[in-house]
Amino acid sequence: MDSFGKRMAALRKERSTTQDELAKQLSTSTSVIGRYERDEMVPSIEVAKKVATLLDTTVGYLIGEAQTSGLLKDPAMLKRLHEIDQMDPEDKAHILHVLDGFIKSVQLKRISS
Repeated sequence: MDSFGKRMAALRKERSTTQDELAKQLSTSTSVIGRYERDEMVPSIEVAKKVATLLDTTVGYLIGEAQTSGLLKDPAMLKRLHEIDQMDPEDKAHILHVLDGFIKSVQLKRISS
């Protein structure tokens, strides 16, 4: 699994942003950005949130909890997840069971194609 620093550096480069530009946006120095990217220093939660926003990703992706950088940034998907989360446990279990069935069906279809 990639570290915070490696993911941060990769996203920064994908967006053609220099360490200097990112440092200015975070009101810090280029050397601090370099230390984050080399995993010599860990940013505060507030700084990590700002980095995620500036690099159009989530803190979860930066710390390795998510495998794709934009997975939980889709407003429609977040709305659905929030609605499911608000349901009583029995309804939530039924919804997730049906959803699991649809996911397996799509995966099998993909494999057989």
